[in-house]
Amino acid sequence: MQTASKKVINGWAMYDWANSVYNLVITTTFFPAYYAAVTGLHNFPDGITFLGRRFVNTELKDYVLAFGFLVIALLSPILSSIADYKGNKKNFMRFFCYMGAVSCSLLFFFDKNHVTLGLMCFMFAGIGFYGSQVFYNSYLPEIAAEKDMDRVSAKGYTMGYIGSVLMQMVGFALVMTMEDKGLALTITFLLVGIWWVSFAQITFNRLPISSASERKAKKHVLVNGFHELKLVLHQVKQMPVLKRFLSAFFFYSMGVQTVMLVAIDFGIKELKLPDDKLIITAVIIQLVAIVGAMVMSKLSEKYGNINVLLFTVLLWIGICITGYFITSELHFYIIASLVGLVMGGIQSLSRSTYSKLMPETKDTASFFSFYDVTEKIAIVVGLFTFGLIEGISSIRQSILSLVVFFVLGFIMLLLTARKQKAVKEF
Repeated sequence: MQTASKKVINGWAMYDWANSVYNLVITTTFFPAYYAAVTGLHNFPDGITFLGRRFVNTELKDYVLAFGFLVIALLSPILSSIADYKGNKKNFMRFFCYMGAVSCSLLFFFDKNHVTLGLMCFMFAGIGFYGSQVFYNSYLPEIAAEKDMDRVSAKGYTMGYIGSVLMQMVGFALVMTMEDKGLALTITFLLVGIWWVSFAQITFNRLPISSASERKAKKHVLVNGFHELKLVLHQVKQMPVLKRFLSAFFFYSMGVQTVMLVAIDFGIKELKLPDDKLIITAVIIQLVAIVGAMVMSKLSEKYGNINVLLFTVLLWIGICITGYFITSELHFYIIASLVGLVMGGIQSLSRSTYSKLMPETKDTASFFSFYDVTEKIAIVVGLFTFGLIEGISSIRQSILSLVVFFVLGFIMLLLTARKQKAVKEF
């Protein structure tokens, strides 16, 4: 196949520009900072009561977010099946986009008297974001030839980082210029929702509709998705390189996604960093991530995807071990820069590697649903483990525990490289 026109490629990448503001503003900086301020010991000295039990504030946030990811993992096979059957993949992507954007905007009403509302909106914003991603990702092999997948995938992440940094700067300006910092933050939540919906329209206008060949369900649409996943699993088992890569992806995703979701909590709780410095840290991460995504794409052309992923996972292991020992603001900035460098690269390269290793098929949504479910279950395990260890011990111990996931991912990547070499030699 040929890569789609520049207009279509740019339209696809524009969705990263639109929805990445959720990842940066809501999950990474502004919401964690606001949540910590609203739910801190000064307002809840005995912890937060939820479902009859008391929790550490960030522990509860991790559990709520993990539950949201679990919902997505269970729903995405059904939704992918319905989308493929009806031929309206774009409509489901639009539905989750709107769910996420509205939930972000409703965080405007979150305060110490409405903690449950804040947590529920936070969860549904995540469901909207990740629910739309499975449909967004599944467009990649439809619009890009294999030789262009790394480049196109990196372009999406790069657009996302640039857009999210711009929205971050708007929020930063509000925080710096308004007397009421809490109001500045909630206004930023509102603007995130508006930004997400507005720029997503470019994507919805330019992406093609699903091909007619994708519109036949083998079983009832409510179970067809799980049936398709079973078929995908059967195919994966027959493809030793892809099978090992997905195992590696499962393990290192537990670590990558968890670090991205809890890094700012560490800065707040352990280093007592003020909001303005947390925002600066997040901007550093995103700017370095732009460079990281492009550098990893170039390196993959020279050294191969798996080799670059091996190097990247090694860096993640070093980051977690170092993170356990950091005690100063400068150390945190250095670690944040390293996180940014490897964050964009490992996500972009993982997506394009999967696209290259999967067989030629017209059921792209089914294969990317399988990829998405793998990642979401990994995040559920990672977040739950992180929250559980924090509740029992401390957030530092939680950070250190992530090393286990990265080591397992590294071992599976080594096995992937070995099997890939054997297959080529054969």
